[in-house]
Amino acid sequence: MLTFADRLNAQVADSAIGRWFRLEGSGHAREREGSRFMTDVRAGITTWAAMAYIISVNASIVSDSGGTCVCEAANNCVSDPTYLQCIQEVKQDLITSTAAMSALASVLMGALANLPVGMAPGMGLNAYFTYSVVGYHGSGFITYREALAAVFLEGWIFFILSLLGLRQWLARIMPQSLVLAVGAGIGLYIAFIGLTSGGLNVIGGDTTNLVGLGGCLESDWLDPSLPYFCGTQVLRSPTTWLGIFTGGILTILLMLYRVKGSLLIGIFITSIISWPRNTSVTYFPHDAVGDQLFDFFKQVVTWHPLKHIGNALDYNYGKGKVWYALVTFLYVDILDTTGTLYSMVKFAGLRDPVTLDFENSTIAYCVDAFSISMGALVGTSPVTAFIESATGIAEGGKTGITAIVTGLLFFVSVFFAPIFASIPPWATGGALVVVGSLMIRNVRDINWDYVGDAVPAFLTILFIPLSYNIAYGVIVGVFSYVIINGFVWVVSRLSNNTIMPPNYDASEPWVVPPGGIVPTWVKILLNRNTRVVEEGPSEYPFQVRQRHSNISIDTTSQDNPLTPKKSGFTYEK
Repeated sequence: MLTFADRLNAQVADSAIGRWFRLEGSGHAREREGSRFMTDVRAGITTWAAMAYIISVNASIVSDSGGTCVCEAANNCVSDPTYLQCIQEVKQDLITSTAAMSALASVLMGALANLPVGMAPGMGLNAYFTYSVVGYHGSGFITYREALAAVFLEGWIFFILSLLGLRQWLARIMPQSLVLAVGAGIGLYIAFIGLTSGGLNVIGGDTTNLVGLGGCLESDWLDPSLPYFCGTQVLRSPTTWLGIFTGGILTILLMLYRVKGSLLIGIFITSIISWPRNTSVTYFPHDAVGDQLFDFFKQVVTWHPLKHIGNALDYNYGKGKVWYALVTFLYVDILDTTGTLYSMVKFAGLRDPVTLDFENSTIAYCVDAFSISMGALVGTSPVTAFIESATGIAEGGKTGITAIVTGLLFFVSVFFAPIFASIPPWATGGALVVVGSLMIRNVRDINWDYVGDAVPAFLTILFIPLSYNIAYGVIVGVFSYVIINGFVWVVSRLSNNTIMPPNYDASEPWVVPPGGIVPTWVKILLNRNTRVVEEGPSEYPFQVRQRHSNISIDTTSQDNPLTPKKSGFTYEK
């Protein structure tokens, strides 16, 4: 018996919308098997539920940079009430800009690239922007305004690279073990932030060992000039334990039972417990900052315009350190965004196994690049594809309708800024640790059988959290890979392949993927090929793919421990 959903699916598929998004039954030559309008809507809601935590988490991380606030006191103004109040206003601005950019980027990705991938300011990229470039409370090597200008120009450079096909090609020639190692290293980096003062405050400073146990009360700091350096009274803070149990352990238990939106549920339960004022875990203490936070919180639904971070760019491109930040943003973003986007489209069955390219790749990367630049104009760190999109894809999302629904829900979230701005750091700390644990699983696919692949990957993973800098980890990994494997290559050529490592056959093959560097649209303009296959390299047409319903992907969807590690796709010629 046909249900209302069945009839609606059929009507939408038979419309111009169905043909644009290639829904099954639309009659499009390359319609996506199994795609349904209502299924994609449900998938979009699921993706938003998995991604919504970024609204508060991104605002919390980027506001640590101080934004446009000016610090004139010692110790990075950690106890300056005027400065801290300004930071709270910056955080409120960032709530609006994060939700707005997530809405814009996700809708564009769905409508133009037809991919079921949600977009938002990226985890890892925001940490690099805040702690490595601008620095905690503006203690880095360039200002917040200069960093935004670097991100703005980076987006337009990416746009040009995407149009020329260079960005896709650079991503495909990276050794796979290094790409996986960068993702794993970022996972450790994010988890470390979640454990420190930016989250649960379980880890604090130590004058001897650099880091140690934290979680002490402010009255138990070793010295007011050493914030979060605890003496003997460690793990005594009530907020630390609240974050551990409700924001961490409860979230994990919900994930074990595959409750949708587990991260968001854990964050909000912790926040709700922290909202009453007369408790030991309140986020609204009875002081100037607490009163200002509580007054904003009571508005519940409002439109909060950008007061501090809107169009705050300082185009100081004559400063050498701005270009250093720009270059590091470029290659960190190439590895982060490209790796995430490729893994998502592979899960959705849209990546070609021969060329390693995917449908609408040029459009998708142009949307990403445009969103990066627009995000800088509203004061936020680079926008990227989100790994949490896997939850929506696992729900059956196959087309851009999924991303559009996600974007529309982010737009609604813009008007609930007072709620998202009142989420304390100990509520998001557990989510950061969980997200880090999901990203670290990349290490399972690194080639540990050959030292030439294993050591550079290990050094990358190690250096990213220890140096508190993603760029340094990438540099160490790439240089060590080139030196080690370059030496092996030179010796093998000089010895006519007689001197080779005993287990060289176990090494990860490195080849330039076929398909060429020139994008399809350039070939059409130059009339260099006589047979153009729509939206894909003409020499290597995309193959038909099917995804088994009983096999899930190894991503942020809370997969079963018994799930096979192999990809759940078969390829038919």
